[in-house]
Amino acid sequence: MFMANDRTILVLLGIIAAIAVLTTLHLAAVIFAPVACALFIIAIVWPMQRTLQSYLPQLLALALVVAVVLIVFVLFASVAAWGFGRIARSLISDAPRFQMLYDHAVIWLEDHGVVVAGIWSEHFNMRWAMGMLQGLTARLNTLISFWLVVLVYVLLGLLEIAPVSRRIRTVMGTETARILIDGCSLTAAKLRRYMLIRTIMSIVTGTMVWVFALSFGLQFAAEWGIIAFTLNYIPFIGPFIATLLPTLYALAQFESLQSALIVFACLNVVQFTFGSYIEPRVAGSALAISSFVVLFSVFLWTVIWGLFGAFIGVPITIAVLTFCEQSPATRWLADLQRAKDDGKERR
Repeated sequence: MFMANDRTILVLLGIIAAIAVLTTLHLAAVIFAPVACALFIIAIVWPMQRTLQSYLPQLLALALVVAVVLIVFVLFASVAAWGFGRIARSLISDAPRFQMLYDHAVIWLEDHGVVVAGIWSEHFNMRWAMGMLQGLTARLNTLISFWLVVLVYVLLGLLEIAPVSRRIRTVMGTETARILIDGCSLTAAKLRRYMLIRTIMSIVTGTMVWVFALSFGLQFAAEWGIIAFTLNYIPFIGPFIATLLPTLYALAQFESLQSALIVFACLNVVQFTFGSYIEPRVAGSALAISSFVVLFSVFLWTVIWGLFGAFIGVPITIAVLTFCEQSPATRWLADLQRAKDDGKERR
């Protein structure tokens, strides 16, 4: 009886501690979000840094790695801004027309007994949509300052990897040092594999969306492909938005519900084929996380850190579960969340 009570108390304390940690991360997002992003980037680029500094001075190798990070970020941001910017300008220029089509849709729904459409129309209209787009544009300055802080952390982190690794082996016990070092190494390897697979699937998905939009006659085919490529880095939410936006645009362009449904169905086939069928098989068992855990991670970290949290949620989950695998006391958590039983006995 006392043992059962002790376990209950420990579970309750664990829940309270988790809530406290997540609340702290949310309230201090301006501090912890750049650190998480920097650690993620360091995990991705460390092999490049290690290889370069074996042939070049450390600072020169560091400068080259940081230059590559900047180039990738600028290219990605420029492509995303071009795609979203073109669509936003089109929506702004055709706002009266879209508003008229929306009003007609509301009237049609109300005539068929969907009263909620009228309630929704009091809060959602094209002026509201334009305000959202303008607010998104206004956040670019905050994003730039965020990435400047991240860059500083990346610089310092890459310089500290080797000294910190030596200090961990010296200060901590053998088993604790092993868990930390092995956990960090395995997490970094998994994150690199995750980003490689996610990038390949994003390129293929964006290309397929572009080909379909071009063949169907949907305006801004290249832009829809870019948007699909960009949003595919956010599991579940990103592909859903990348499917919904061109569907709504097709409804306005063709003024045909049938055409919009065809666009919606075809884009969902593309997203499902690459996101839910091909990608899990390419990723393999090393990244096999249950869909429930992935979706929960995306929503949880979106609430905590916003859009950046939606992107970083799955990598954080991969890191946590990888560290759980290193200790017999927590290995059951990693085994419990796997997408499917691989039929092998765990250690």
